[in-house]
Amino acid sequence: MTAPERATYPDQMDGDVARATLLAKRAEALERLRGLDASFTDIVEAAQDSNLDDEHDPEGTTVAVSRAQVSSLAAETRLNLDAIDAALERVEAGTYGICSQCRAPIAPARLAALPATNTCISCARSTRRARP
Repeated sequence: MTAPERATYPDQMDGDVARATLLAKRAEALERLRGLDASFTDIVEAAQDSNLDDEHDPEGTTVAVSRAQVSSLAAETRLNLDAIDAALERVEAGTYGICSQCRAPIAPARLAALPATNTCISCARSTRRARP
């Protein structure tokens, strides 16, 4: 934010605090992604070395289900990383903490709970209601 905008929104998160928070969240997400990638590799390698017919095993989940779960979690983590990177860009541009839809300040409590968010709670609610 420019100096006049910061004066208008004095309760917004400081840029240095926001950057540090986002970088910590980014490091957590990268660590989670490394673990998920390793799990996926382990699942694939374990299935290659066995002649299990797990698709017809009534006792547990299939290898395909396990792969799908890990893939889904990894995809979600990648989206989270993209959102964090976008938030870091907003910090650098001076627009962090300003709603991308209505240009109002995002409540500090919302930023504390969802540091990568780019919408205020009102716009987020409107977007949720508009979804089919």
